[in-house]
Amino acid sequence: MNVLFLAHTEDSGSLGKAACEALGAAKGLGGDLTVGLYGAEVQAAADSIAACGAAKFYGVAGADFATARYGSDAAACEAIAKAANADVIVMPATARASRVAAGVAQRLGAAVDTRLTGLELAGGKVVATRWFYRQRMVGRVERDTKPWLVTVDTGCFEPVCAPGTASVELLSATVSTRTQVTGIKSPAADAQTIRPEAKMLLVAGAGWGKSQPDGMKHLDEASSLILGLLNATQCSLGSSKSLVDQSGDGGALPFLTHMHQVGQTGSTPRHQKGLATCCHGEEPHVVGWRFITERRAVNLDASCGWAQGKADVLYVADAFAVVHKVVELLK
Repeated sequence: MNVLFLAHTEDSGSLGKAACEALGAAKGLGGDLTVGLYGAEVQAAADSIAACGAAKFYGVAGADFATARYGSDAAACEAIAKAANADVIVMPATARASRVAAGVAQRLGAAVDTRLTGLELAGGKVVATRWFYRQRMVGRVERDTKPWLVTVDTGCFEPVCAPGTASVELLSATVSTRTQVTGIKSPAADAQTIRPEAKMLLVAGAGWGKSQPDGMKHLDEASSLILGLLNATQCSLGSSKSLVDQSGDGGALPFLTHMHQVGQTGSTPRHQKGLATCCHGEEPHVVGWRFITERRAVNLDASCGWAQGKADVLYVADAFAVVHKVVELLK
């Protein structure tokens, strides 16, 4: 069986964490491994995994492939895949790779499955695992079609880092696109509140927007405390649906959007640690925590859902006071 690991390089020319994990998934299948890389430069990325056991390294490099564009990325992936002639093509489920995965599969006449959380060789066949129905059902997938192109989720496989010196065979790819990249605009570092690579996830619940013991809402203070903890710890921010809806209705937490929502109708992050504040730990919300390794919560209600075996530690306390003290200590 021929296996192709196919990934793009980062702006720095290196391989990202998601790509290294996808390489781990590809390597775990056994068989003859081939590496394919595309980007502005690929040599440094290839050297970082030179000792991974790959028999061949292919690359497509140049200014046309420096930034994410469907036309150029799809052409690069197609050229590498045809040169490798692989049975299984493994890509990381990054935004850039996911944008072209289905189109590349169409060009190759391949089957495609995305966002896989497991990939193994069982009984001589490649078996994939992925979640369905908002992570409430897990399914196993097999395909007879060759090639089979798959993308794998981050946080599910051990990353591979095997530095050395790689001999990369550079391929040419015909770029046919009308899209011109004129520049990149990014938010300031302190404005970015969703950080997938952060070790900790802070989730804010509806209690932040409710009346406090003095009978008044302290929305400005809530905003200041939440953002203060984010800046002090560089953690990622999540929210319950109820608080997101409050913010959407004109509440004073304008930095919250439905992109922050965690749970049955939101995202399912994979951070090492999670801290829920002013959340009651209802089942639909906790669904989004199933891949969090260590869970803690701060809530004034000692009988809330988090106390029913859903949190490793529950602090029965006022989240306003706790977060204020934590930020003060961190400073």
